[in-house]
Amino acid sequence: MTSRGSGRRAAAGSPGFLKQAQPRHGERAIRVLLVAASLVSVLTTIGIVIALLPPVAEFFGKVNFGDFITGTDWAPLFQPPHFGVIPLVTATLMVTFIALFVAVPLGLGSAVYLSEYADRRVRGIFKPVLEVLAGIPTVVYGFFALKAITPLLQEIWPGGRGPQVFNALSAGFVMGIMIIPTIASLAEDSMNAVPRALRDGAYALGSSRMQVSTRVVFPAALSGIVAAVVLGISRAIGETLIVAIAAGGRPNLSFNPLEGMQTMTAFIAAAGIGDLPTGSTGYQTIFAVGLLLFVITLVMNLISIRLVRRYREVYE
Repeated sequence: MTSRGSGRRAAAGSPGFLKQAQPRHGERAIRVLLVAASLVSVLTTIGIVIALLPPVAEFFGKVNFGDFITGTDWAPLFQPPHFGVIPLVTATLMVTFIALFVAVPLGLGSAVYLSEYADRRVRGIFKPVLEVLAGIPTVVYGFFALKAITPLLQEIWPGGRGPQVFNALSAGFVMGIMIIPTIASLAEDSMNAVPRALRDGAYALGSSRMQVSTRVVFPAALSGIVAAVVLGISRAIGETLIVAIAAGGRPNLSFNPLEGMQTMTAFIAAAGIGDLPTGSTGYQTIFAVGLLLFVITLVMNLISIRLVRRYREVYE
């Protein structure tokens, strides 16, 4: 009995003896908090859909869905009313395209410079300054487009026939400036994640810095760059105050960016603060346009996820 007991005590005191793991309540609490944080976005999305569906169902009970999607005349408050959403969609896409024309080259150029050309000190100064643009209220951007960019374009436009007071060009230009930090910051983070060994190997083969940036780092970070651009597109599509102030509030089916037009978000903002009776068809158009905007954004995010998975590079 004595030898057995001493043997057990020796085994228990030896380094190789495995003790029963103590319960880690802190880790469990953290896991619960992280799961709850993840569910917030999912539940919020579900709540948005639930809030939109009943009034949208009532709206399409009165308005033909085909007329809504393919109609070219948007006048929900006139008599007789017209509910063709194409002018709003066209204006949204045009302003977004102009914004991307400005933001993608400047944003990706800034990302390449900060990642491959700037030293640590310059990067520490330039990147925070660049990201300050993301903190400027969008209403400031809207008035900047209306009071500064539009008059400037009217003065320098050849032939003296410049943009109208409200126009898609100035709104899209300023919106592009607004989303530069989004594209530049995310793209620069993706480029910094590329292993240093790839750069060193390219330099060892005699490549220049431009060749390393464009032929090695850029393709390796393509998935993150695509995600940055798509996020910028989503933000441009969902922007409200810039287009409400600078682009105008008149639904106009036109492909001329010098004219005023109304985007989907601008209509929602204008109709949401109006005197539309709750439950009326005009009031329900807000939810119909909002659901269409939600679907467009969802489709773009799904495309982004597919592209990111296709071009993702995994390094050991």
